[in-house]
Amino acid sequence: MEPTKKTAPECPFEKRFPSQLVRDDTFFMSLAYNQAIDAWRQGEVPIGAVIERDGEILALAHNTVEAAHDPTAHAEILAITQAANAIGNWRLEGCTLYVTKEPCPMCSGATLMSRLKRVCYAVGDPKMGCLGGATDLNALPRVNHHLELSSGEIMADECRHLLQTFFKLKRSDEDTPGG
Repeated sequence: MEPTKKTAPECPFEKRFPSQLVRDDTFFMSLAYNQAIDAWRQGEVPIGAVIERDGEILALAHNTVEAAHDPTAHAEILAITQAANAIGNWRLEGCTLYVTKEPCPMCSGATLMSRLKRVCYAVGDPKMGCLGGATDLNALPRVNHHLELSSGEIMADECRHLLQTFFKLKRSDEDTPGG
């Protein structure tokens, strides 16, 4: 029997339009934020990711777990696959991943395995985050690759508000008769 698909509440957030002239952390996190809004509008948990190298965008992705019926279809995994395909190499040396929420255990492992140079995430996750939240895979002494990490510095308030609003509205809809 197929489970009942739950719909997401309508997204009250607008996309950002950062200047193309300054390709800094805020620019790339703004694009990840826009991907998170796309995820919400498609009924997915609003997490977005961008991978860049030398100021050039290699990948843009958001969660597609529900649509793909795939528990591995997280924004980070999809972005890593896109970036690897774009450069023709699984080693993403010199690349930075921007993501709106701290990567889970699966995605944290993928960031290490893909040899990303840096991961910049907006919102920490003390329950499931594995780059400093619940645990830190990057800090394991025997890991043969270590990431540069930036956390909670870029657009943290905006990304936190987006996630908290999504879950608050989703819970509210589920508590409503017929929701």
